[in-house]
Amino acid sequence: MAAGMYLEHYLDSIENLPFELQRNFNLMRDLDQRTEDLKGQIDSLAKEYTSNARTLSSEQKLSILRQIQQSYSKCKEFGDDKVQLAMQTYEMVDKHIRRLDTDLARFEADLKEKQIESTDYDSTSSKGKKGDSRQKEKKAAKTRSKVKSSDEDGSPKSAQKKVKLLQQGEFNSPSSNFGNVHPSDVLDMPVDPNEPTYCLCHQVSYGEMIGCDNTDCSIEWFHFACVGLTTKPRGKWYCPRCSQDRKRK
Repeated sequence: MAAGMYLEHYLDSIENLPFELQRNFNLMRDLDQRTEDLKGQIDSLAKEYTSNARTLSSEQKLSILRQIQQSYSKCKEFGDDKVQLAMQTYEMVDKHIRRLDTDLARFEADLKEKQIESTDYDSTSSKGKKGDSRQKEKKAAKTRSKVKSSDEDGSPKSAQKKVKLLQQGEFNSPSSNFGNVHPSDVLDMPVDPNEPTYCLCHQVSYGEMIGCDNTDCSIEWFHFACVGLTTKPRGKWYCPRCSQDRKRK
């Protein structure tokens, strides 16, 4: 249920509350006035009794005492009625307060449910984006492996070391300047969050990069600066991890 519906229903339920409260307060005020009038009568009868006690007959005394007793009984009845009205008024207000607390609890539960649904939707969307990025990485890896195999099988260039250069204008600067790029400088470049990472530094491709000749290498491509190279070496080249594995064998 929407917040507007909760508010509308609650306002409808308390529409008559002010009139009911005003009626009870008027009744209690009337009972107070009646009690004050009876108290005045009791005081008058008490003064009459005390001032004329010696001259009044026994029947007159009993009559005055009965009147005083009746007035006290009436005052007690009015007091009991006033207490009942006060309790009724309290329960009336308390009923609406309890309903308000219940509506607030339901409204909070609805909000939490909507938040959970939106969180599930966001997580599903993020999983879909991660799946797309993984597919892009797999396609890029397949392309690199094809280029690598074609270099090994074909032209005289296969004897030369395979070097990956960034195309001119990738970051709006000439490719000749990428050879001097340091790994720390990549943090200042605009990077696509879905772009795959390479090398021991786990950064995106930049500058001159060299490929490991181990076909089972998990990283494949490395930045010159990260592996201590300034120019492409002659013959086959293996990354530091693959070199250690070959020495152990």
